[in-house]
Amino acid sequence: MKQVDWKSPALLAGVERIAREAAEVVMQVYATDFKVAGKDDKSPVTEADVRAEAVILRGLAALAPGVPVVAEESVAAGRVPAIADLFWLVDPLDGTKEFISRNGEFTVNIALVEQGRPVLGVVVAPALARLYCGVTGVGAWLDDADGRRPVATRSVPPAGLTVVASRSHGDATALQAFLAGRRVAAQTNAGSSLKLCLVAAGQADVYPRLGRTMEWDIAAGHGVLAAAGGKVLDLHGQPLRYGKPGFENPHFAAWGRAE
Repeated sequence: MKQVDWKSPALLAGVERIAREAAEVVMQVYATDFKVAGKDDKSPVTEADVRAEAVILRGLAALAPGVPVVAEESVAAGRVPAIADLFWLVDPLDGTKEFISRNGEFTVNIALVEQGRPVLGVVVAPALARLYCGVTGVGAWLDDADGRRPVATRSVPPAGLTVVASRSHGDATALQAFLAGRRVAAQTNAGSSLKLCLVAAGQADVYPRLGRTMEWDIAAGHGVLAAAGGKVLDLHGQPLRYGKPGFENPHFAAWGRAE
């Protein structure tokens, strides 16, 4: 297995730099009258997705030579690397629908996966001027206009759960069934991997995803959440793993501090 010191501050700093560079490209496109195309799976794609991924692929190849990169647009084009115990998962523009609707809730996602679990995650929300990052066993942080500070999950308040759900995807009936019997204080909506980051930062308690996602959609946010003290479990209560055939996830719930 390729050896990478994923707890190294230099590695995290390098990934943050690459993610910010990709975010700059995304914002350059965001400022234009960009065109939207459709992929084979009917999902939208823009110039920002393609250009940002190119920046990330170049950056990761220089930062960690030889470590495979599974990236959304490359996979869509049929370029799927052989993976082993260590690989990157990249979504150059998570929340393309949010990007197209210009609500600001889109992110650049980079995760490092070791033996099926995300051990490092960086999520940049460029329109919101936020960067979330985390390293398993080290900590998680939010970097925004107020500076850089640690974040951590919270215990569920006595009033009940704050639930964060998808803004663009979701099954209201399935969500209601999932929450049945649980004390819910509030429900909010957010786009992209920001939902996982809100749980990581103690602003929400659970994000149930009862619909289709791919590994690159959530790995970086999962990495931040895990570093902040949370976990992502399938609906049978088992930890979500990465490197699955086809890279498709089962339905899951991301918890700050699981019940």
